Order: sequence, then structure tokens, then C-alpha cells
Amino acid sequence: MSEIKKIAVLCSGGDSPGMNCAIRAVVRSGIGAGLEVFGIQKGYAGLIEGEIHPLQVSSVGNIIQHGGTILQTSRCPEFQKPEGRKIAATILKKHKIDALIVIGGDGSFNGAILLHQEHQIPVIGIPGTIDNDIDGTDYTIGFDTAVLNAVEAVDKIRDTANSHARTFIVEVMGRKSPAIALKVGICTGAENVIIPTAHIDYGKIANDIDRGIKRGKTSSIIIAAEGEVEGISHTIQKELKDRFKLQAHVCILGHIQRGGNPTPTDRLIASQMGYQSVKAILKGDHASATVFRNGKVMIAPLKECLRKKNEFDLSDVELLTTLSI
Repeated sequence: MSEIKKIAVLCSGGDSPGMNCAIRAVVRSGIGAGLEVFGIQKGYAGLIEGEIHPLQVSSVGNIIQHGGTILQTSRCPEFQKPEGRKIAATILKKHKIDALIVIGGDGSFNGAILLHQEHQIPVIGIPGTIDNDIDGTDYTIGFDTAVLNAVEAVDKIRDTANSHARTFIVEVMGRKSPAIALKVGICTGAENVIIPTAHIDYGKIANDIDRGIKRGKTSSIIIAAEGEVEGISHTIQKELKDRFKLQAHVCILGHIQRGGNPTPTDRLIASQMGYQSVKAILKGDHASATVFRNGKVMIAPLKECLRKKNEFDLSDVELLTTLSI
């Protein structure tokens, strides 16, 4: 018999569509297994402040279709320090909570494993970030919905671009990860995609736009990942104007990509991850993460998921280049 009797779940870092689905699955799987389940409001900050409350089956009713997170989320610098984690561990023990499930990204996972190493708190990570940039997993909750949000926005922008024969630079999220930009670029027929850390070949962009105009294209779309500092699209706009006399309009999608109802893909994978996280705790996998590999949700050591994943599939770049002529 497992010694785990009470578990808690929190969301940390940026929100992502599907977090509610994971919370729902954790609560109902936990209660179904005879556990008491608690929700922690506002992430690690709420844990340090003791914002912990019991969750029932009815607590997570009618949330599967909603974006965001009913538990709210935050970024907590205090938890990055040993003193903050000691307070968190003390509060968990005060509430007799035996294990913690953390839904978030690499920063959240790094905090979770330190909590485990320093205070022997069993932890399970569920990867939730729209950037799909967690090492050790092929997919993170929220990515599919974020891409859909961006694709729908670009489709609308394309209508205006065609009507006025304009070039638009559409900036999507992705500080270090090119995942959103590449998929949106392919799915919207973009002429160019600018990815983080890559050299920007303004000459090629200008030539591609000019080539399209000569064969009768009435619009051009450039997708730009935001990079470390939001606003790269304005730099691209200025370079094209100053060096090539090309006029381009900028549209920064920003946080609109985070919101909205999660897609069926995000609902399914988040539900599977929530369910598997509870099973992992009961089996004794106490420093693990739910991951999506080869089309399936499984359990892996949390240490495999502590870094950002910034590489990308070169075949996506080849596909984009081939289809955008």
C-alpha cells in the first residue's frame, strides 16, 4: 500500500490552455484512488503564503473547456532561494500533504526537483507551456491551442493583406523556441519565418517579396518569433524600409495566443498527463514527469526535463522553403 494519502496540485509560470484539463484529471484520478486532493492558488507564491484548499469532484466540474487555470499561476522569485523552498516544505508538512504535482515549464520543474532534493517531498511535473520547449518531451500542454490561435489571427490578417496588396510581419510568441513560428508559418503559407537566435537574411526576405509581386501575389506574410525582447518585428520593418524601400505592417499577437478554449489535442494530452501523474505518485515515482513520446504519454525522470528545448526539425524549414516559392 502506498503511504501517499494527500496530494496537492499547482500551476506555475505562464498559463497555457489545457491546464484546467490536467487539474481536473489530477483531482478526479486522485479522489478515485482514495486520496485527498488539495489545490494551491497562485503557484509557488501561493504555496509559500499557505493558500491551500481541498478540492472535490465538483470543484473541477465544467472546467475542461476553459483556458487559463482555476488555480491561477505566478512566477515566484522567493521560491528560487533555499529559504523560500524551506517555507514551502514546512507548509506542505503542516497540511500533511505527502506529494506535489506541478504543472508548468522548465523553471517550475527546476524548483520542484530542488524541493524534492532538499526536503524529500515527492514531486511530479506536468509540462505546461505554449512554447513546446521542454527537454524530454515531444509535446507540452497548450502548444496546439496557441498555434491555432495564431493561425486564425494570421488568416484574418491575410484577408486585409490581400485586399490592400500589403506585406505584414506577424510576431508570435517564442523567446528561444521556434516551434510556434515554424508551425504557424507552414500552416498559413507564410513567405518567411524568422526564428530566435538565427541570422536574419534581409536580402532574401526582400527578394522573396519581390519575386511574389512579379508573379502576381497580392500579399506577403512574414512570421517572426518574438525572441528575447518583444518587438523584433519593428526592427525587421525598419530594415526592409531603409535598405530595400519595402513597406511592411506589423502585428504583434502577444498574449492572445495564451487564451481561449483548449483544442481537443490539448484536452486529451492534458487529461492523460494528469491521470498518469497520480498513478506515478502511487507507484513511488517521486521525482518524475509526465512526458509525451512517440505518440504516448508516459513517465520519465524529472531530471530529463529540466532544460529548455531550443532545437527544431530541419524538415520543417525545408517544407516551408519549398512551399513558399
